[in-house]
Amino acid sequence: MGKNLPMAALAHPESTTDNATPSVFFFDVESTDGTMLRAWTNDPDCLIDGPTVVLCNGLGTNPWTTPSLLRPNSGVRVVSWNHRGTGGSARPADRRHVRVEDFAEDALAVMDHAGIEKAVLLGWSMGVNTMFELAVRHPERVAGLFAYAGVPGATFSTMLAPLRLPKPVAQAITVNLSRVVALAGKAITPISSRLPVGPRAIDLISHSGFMFPVADKELAIRAVRDYLQTPVDWYFHLAITTSAHGRVSLSKITVPTAFVGAKWDLLAGPRDMASAAERIPGATYVELNGSHFIAMEQPERFHELLLEFLARVGA
Repeated sequence: MGKNLPMAALAHPESTTDNATPSVFFFDVESTDGTMLRAWTNDPDCLIDGPTVVLCNGLGTNPWTTPSLLRPNSGVRVVSWNHRGTGGSARPADRRHVRVEDFAEDALAVMDHAGIEKAVLLGWSMGVNTMFELAVRHPERVAGLFAYAGVPGATFSTMLAPLRLPKPVAQAITVNLSRVVALAGKAITPISSRLPVGPRAIDLISHSGFMFPVADKELAIRAVRDYLQTPVDWYFHLAITTSAHGRVSLSKITVPTAFVGAKWDLLAGPRDMASAAERIPGATYVELNGSHFIAMEQPERFHELLLEFLARVGA
């Protein structure tokens, strides 16, 4: 499923705070419309004895949100990238080009650059939209789909699911709230980008109901710190634009597919994930007792489910 990452493209590695965790290597990729992307991998030299997966990450997030995949013994080679205008990736010349369709083209550009002809796609949150869009547009490049805490389209209508609001109400609340925050973003960014993030902040967030206690506080600190460096107005511009992405045609999905939902997820409705699984022949659905951040909260179980899926695909 493709193993050759051009070494000349690699930037300097960026180490985590845990000496037992390998460095994450960043490299630059030019997308089809000329936008420069900051991509990354946990294994630039293809030393991991295991399959390659392409991670379509959550909107504006970073490598530190999938701690189990950064371990030396993960058994999985990961290749991914940071969204346009976040984490070192450039903003497109036309700021409208931040649709899920554009993200799918970015995924293809990263795969081409890394020499990956076909791979299992791993998607989280809005990344689930991206990987399903890619699977419909370019099925020849996709060997399987592993979705966690995300739905294949119309994401904003599934938000606030534990509150059991009607979908039109949930969509109206979340989209309009995003618009308000986007307008205030330029004033908020100087504050948010300087917020102190340490163990106490992680404890506060993880007992808020939005996120549950995490297994690795140091990586969670790194994940939140990096996330807060994205200008607030730009982040919510991404959110508002991607909220327009409708459901993909699940009848066109013919590869093995797995969904992992979280019972208390406020950002991607687990019932909608279960419903999507029912409409794809052979798809599976597992629901964990967690929040939107289940890969950080239950890394061992998340990793176990991913490896089981990769074995089923034959990766």
